[in-house]
Amino acid sequence: MKIQNDLGKDKISTLVLRLAIPTMIAQFVNVLYSIVDRMYIGNIPEIGEMALAGVGVCGPIVTLLTSFATLIGLGGSPVMAMRMGQEDHEGAKKILANAFGALLVFSATLSVLFYLNKDYLLYLFGASDTTFVYANEYMTIYTIGTVFALLATGLNSFIICQGFSGIAMGTVLVGAVCNIILDPIFIFTLDMGVSGAAVATVISQGASALFVVLFLLSKKPTIRLSFGGYSYQIIKSIVRFGLSPFVIICTDSILLIVMNICIKKHGGADADSMIAAATIVQSFLLLVTMPLGGITGGTQPILSYNYGAKNISRIKEGVKYTLYVSLFFTALMFVVSRVFPILFVSIFTKDPMVSQLAVWGIGIYTLAIVPLSLQYTFVDGFTALGATNISVCLSLFRKTTYLVVTVAAPFF
Repeated sequence: MKIQNDLGKDKISTLVLRLAIPTMIAQFVNVLYSIVDRMYIGNIPEIGEMALAGVGVCGPIVTLLTSFATLIGLGGSPVMAMRMGQEDHEGAKKILANAFGALLVFSATLSVLFYLNKDYLLYLFGASDTTFVYANEYMTIYTIGTVFALLATGLNSFIICQGFSGIAMGTVLVGAVCNIILDPIFIFTLDMGVSGAAVATVISQGASALFVVLFLLSKKPTIRLSFGGYSYQIIKSIVRFGLSPFVIICTDSILLIVMNICIKKHGGADADSMIAAATIVQSFLLLVTMPLGGITGGTQPILSYNYGAKNISRIKEGVKYTLYVSLFFTALMFVVSRVFPILFVSIFTKDPMVSQLAVWGIGIYTLAIVPLSLQYTFVDGFTALGATNISVCLSLFRKTTYLVVTVAAPFF
């Protein structure tokens, strides 16, 4: 694989594969953060099921916090790619500097706000008296490392948009490998339980963040990380581009929170077990949606760069080949969801009720994942071209339908 890709000259079909496959793998590995945590937590002796339910309540909150990294990362990287396509390297440099500053401000603000309202939010979002202790344990430690999560996720987009897809994949691999190694040590060897899972995650995200910052400060990227030149107008343009992916990820979290609230309200005595099963189902769905988002998000720089260079034919080709790769991936995952759900569920729990519910849930939730390839390709495509109003509307249509049915269905 080439270390750096030429977004304006390389063959489009080859370029899509060079960018899509590493970012898809990177997102797949990124899912291991949550899956590995949940796998080990679900197998903690005696408390595994309730601890898994508690961490399940934390899942959408963690995603909600990380969505602010998407606001800046997927907002700033298309703008920077356009500047690069226009040969405006000084303008691209200012975009990266402002994005870095914004990520630091968001990290500090979110950490303080969430920590002050943590107890109220956890109960509101589906924790019970039984599961609160585990949810609180996990989120208290995770909140401390918010800055690492935002920097690692947000700045990685600026590596991808310069054509360094392999380096971007390596960034995620550093954190994932650390997490896989550290989880059993902190959870079982040091007997820290849920707290151990959170500590392992924070350390791993810190390793990824350090890797990203050091690379952007090195001489390898075309646009290096610098400091100063902060501008309200630049931040405004970054937020405008990032609004669509931010709303998409943010509303995903809100939908999961609403689902947990509905389960808590209507699930009766089995509500905690149902939330544990739903956590497993969502873990499987992450194996579909995160890599799919990696494919469509990873190829955004092709569209943004050539939009800046006014090369329309390459944009059309880019969208076409991205859709082909997305369709192949979702079709493959549809087959996997029919053949292997029980194997996936078994790594989280041995409880018969939770297992049965989770296998059933995976089968239902994945019935229509193939059409998601069109949704992701076109929403991320419009975002890459700056047509954020269209991309937000396309995304919110699906989310609003889901929200209405989720709230209304239990009454019938």
